[in-house]
Amino acid sequence: MALAGSVGAVPAQARAPEPDPAYTITVDPRGAGTAIPDTMYGVFFEDINFAADGGLYGELVRNRSFEFLPVDNQAYTGLTAWTPVGTGGTATTVNDDARLNERNRTYLNLALSTVEGGGYGVTNSGWNTGFALKAGGRYDFSVWARTDAAAGTPLGVTLHDTSGAALAAPIAFTVRGNSWSKYTGTLTAWRDTDAGRLSVRAAGTGTLKLDMISLFPRDTFRNRANGLRRDLAEKIAALKPGFVRFPGGCLVNTNSHYGYDAASNYERSRSYQWKDTVGPVEERATNRNFWGYNQSYGLGYFEYFQFSEDIGAMPLPVVPALVTGCGQNRATNDEALLQRHIQDTLDLVEFANGPVSSTWGGLRARMGHPKPFGLTHVAVGNEENLPDQYFANFLRFRAAIEARYPTVTVVGNSGPDDTGATFDRLWALNREAGVDMVDEHYYNTPGWFLQNNARYDSYDRAGPKVFLGEFASQDNKLFNSLAEAHYMTGLERNADVVQMAAYAPLLANIDHVQWRPDLIWFDNDESWGTTSYQMQKLFMNNVGDRTVPSRFTGPVIQPRGITGAVGLSTWATAARYDDVQVTGTDGAVLFRDDFANGAGQWTSVEPRGAWSVVDGQYQQSDTAALDTLVKAGNITATDYDLTLKATKLSGAEGFLVAFGVQDSGELYWWNLGGWNNTQGAIQKGAGGSKSIVIAKPNSVEAGVTYDIRIEVRGTTVRLFLNGQEWGSFTDDQVSQPFAQVVTRDDRTGELIVKVVNAQDTPAVTRIDLGRQRVRDTARMTVITGDPGEQNTRSGEPIQPVTSNVRVGSAFTRTYPPNSVTFLRIRTR
Repeated sequence: MALAGSVGAVPAQARAPEPDPAYTITVDPRGAGTAIPDTMYGVFFEDINFAADGGLYGELVRNRSFEFLPVDNQAYTGLTAWTPVGTGGTATTVNDDARLNERNRTYLNLALSTVEGGGYGVTNSGWNTGFALKAGGRYDFSVWARTDAAAGTPLGVTLHDTSGAALAAPIAFTVRGNSWSKYTGTLTAWRDTDAGRLSVRAAGTGTLKLDMISLFPRDTFRNRANGLRRDLAEKIAALKPGFVRFPGGCLVNTNSHYGYDAASNYERSRSYQWKDTVGPVEERATNRNFWGYNQSYGLGYFEYFQFSEDIGAMPLPVVPALVTGCGQNRATNDEALLQRHIQDTLDLVEFANGPVSSTWGGLRARMGHPKPFGLTHVAVGNEENLPDQYFANFLRFRAAIEARYPTVTVVGNSGPDDTGATFDRLWALNREAGVDMVDEHYYNTPGWFLQNNARYDSYDRAGPKVFLGEFASQDNKLFNSLAEAHYMTGLERNADVVQMAAYAPLLANIDHVQWRPDLIWFDNDESWGTTSYQMQKLFMNNVGDRTVPSRFTGPVIQPRGITGAVGLSTWATAARYDDVQVTGTDGAVLFRDDFANGAGQWTSVEPRGAWSVVDGQYQQSDTAALDTLVKAGNITATDYDLTLKATKLSGAEGFLVAFGVQDSGELYWWNLGGWNNTQGAIQKGAGGSKSIVIAKPNSVEAGVTYDIRIEVRGTTVRLFLNGQEWGSFTDDQVSQPFAQVVTRDDRTGELIVKVVNAQDTPAVTRIDLGRQRVRDTARMTVITGDPGEQNTRSGEPIQPVTSNVRVGSAFTRTYPPNSVTFLRIRTR
C-alpha cells in the first residue's frame, strides 16, 4: 500500500546536527504484536445533514414524488422545490384513490386549459443552488403520468437556467390513457452549471396527473442505475474502508416502530425499517426522519449493500430494538410488533444472503444481484438510554438470529456516552451475556482524546470486542484531527480489543446541517474533505497487518487546579438564580452577588437568551434559547466553594452551573435536568465542545428552588444538591501531546512508524528499530499546519505531503509542530 502525495528526492546536502532528542521510540521488530483486522477502520453512513437525498443519492430532482409534507417539516408542502409556470392551468398536490400506489400517496394534479401558448406545468429548483450539470453529460428523465384527455396530453421537458435559457435540447411525450404509465427520455447538457432548473409543461385541456418526476445523471458511481453521486462515492471509496455501517444512528430506532400502512394510518415518523427501502423506487415508502426532513428511501438497503460491495467493505446494518434512543427513551410493549421486527431482521439476512429461490433472496435477484452479498454482522439498537429494557429485547433478537444464522455476529451497544450509569449497566449486561461485540459512541473535546489514548489498555481481553461505531473531536480544525490521530494510535495498539472504528458523521450538505463536525462536506456540485478526512484517509490506507511492539519516553503536561470565572446557563429552559457566592477555604469571600444591585458583574459569553433581574433574582426567560451562558468573577484560588440557589421556571430541561470558565472557552459545567430532563452530568468544555466527565439519571422539578454547592480542591470536585452529595470527580489525567504506534505490512514487508506531535513545538525523536536491517530510504507522509486551520469549500490547505527520507536501524527525526507523520520503512 503506497502513500499518496507528491514525492521528493532525498536531499544530497549535509544536514546540521540534530538537537538532543526529547523523545525516544524503541521498537522490538521480533516481538509478538497484535493482529489488526481488515475491518479496523470503516465509515458510518447516516441520513443526517441531507446525506442521502440531495447528497450521496444521485437524484437531481428535489421532492420528486410530491411527498414533502408539513408532518416532515413545518416549512414543507407537497410543492416544496416546485413552482407552477405558464398559463392555462392550476397545480395542486392530491392524496386520493387515483394515486400511483398505496405507498406513493401524493401526486401532482394539473388542471389544464392550455389551448394556446407555451403550456402549463411546474419547475423544480433542485438542491442547493439548482441542478448541477456537466457539458456533454447525459441525464435520464422519467415520469409516471396519466390523463383523462381522450386524445392524450402533450408533455414537454426542458433543462434551463434561472433566466430561462435552454441548457439542453428539449424532449417531448404524449401521455395517453387514464392509468399510470412510465415515460422516459434523455437530456444532454450543453454547458456546465450549478444552477439549472427542470421544467415539465403540458398543453391541452383536461386533467393530467404526474408523479415520480426524476432526473438522474448517467455518470453515477460505477455507472449504476439509481446510483450514487460520483464525487462523494469516490471520496468514500478512497478511504478504503473495511466496513460501512448503515443506516444510523438515531434515525434507526426513534419515533414509531409501526409500519407505513393503513393499519397505522400511514405513520410518517418511523424508525428505519428496511423493507420500506427495497423494490422499485416508486413503490418505496417515504418517512420523516429523526433529523426533521423527508427521506425518499431512493437510497435504500439494496443500494447500501451494492455500494459496500463496490468499495470492498463489509456491510454492517443496524436494526431497531424497539426501545427508542437519542433522548426519546420509550420502550414498546407490543409483543406482536416485537415479533414482527425480529422476523424482519431474519428476512434482512435472507435478503442479503439467501438463495434466489427464497422470498427475499429472490427480491435481491430481481433487483439485479443474484449473488448473495455475504452479510456477516448485524447490529441491534443504537444509543438506548433504557439499558434493561433494551437488553431484554436485544437478547430475543440475538437468539432468533443465532438460531437461524449461527455464523452472523450480533452486535450490542453501550448507550450514547463513553461513561456513566447507562454505559456501565449496558457493559455489565453485555459481558454477562457473552455478547461478541459492543458498539461504543462518543464525541469529545480534543483534550479528552489526548488524555485517553490508553482507554482500551485496561479492557478485558477475554470480554466482548469493541466496535467504536461513532467518534469525533467536536470541531473540524486541524487540532481536532491531530487529537483524533493521537487517539487512533491507541486504537491500533489495542486492536485485539477494538476491532472496528468509524469517524462520524460521514457527510454534510453545507446548506442543510443538523450536526457538526462531519468528515466530508458538499454542495450540489462540489465536495471537500475536512482535515479529519485527510487524517482518516492516511490511517485507513496505511493500517498494516499487525502491530509491532514499541514504547516511547518523553515529557508530559501535568494537570492544573481548576480556576477561572463562575457561570450560569440554561438550555431550552427558563430559570432564575440567586445568592451566588464563592468562598475560600479560609472563609474569605472571593465573589458574591445577590442581584440586589442588578447584574452588572455578569457578561454573556455569547449573546443568547433573555437575561434580566426580576424580583432580586437573575432570570433567563427564553425557553427556546440554548447555551445562554453568562459569567462573572475571576477565581484564582485552586481551593474554594461555589454556592447558589437555582430554580427552573419552565421548559424542556433543567439548569446549568459553570465553574473554571476561561476566556479560551475551557470550562466545567454541572448540567442538571439535561437530555430532556432525564440526566445530570458534569461536562468539560474546550473549543466550543464538551465531553462528559460523570453522568447519572436526574430530573429537575419546575418551581422548586435547589441549593447548589460545588467544592473545588485543586483538581478534585465534589457536588452537593440540597445538602446531599450528588457526585464527585478528579480531573488529574496528564496530557501527552506525543503518541506513536508501529505496524507491519506483511505484503510489502514494511514497518509503518506513525507519530503524532500535537503541540506547538517540534519533537526531536530518536527511533531505535532494534537492529532491524532496513533500506536506507523510506517514504514519509506528513500532515501539518496551523492547528486552527480547516479545509473549506474555498480552500483545502491541509493536505498530506509525501517525500523520501534517509533512515537506518537507529536514527533521529524531528517531527514538526502540530503534525502526524507516517514513515514506511522497508526491511531487509
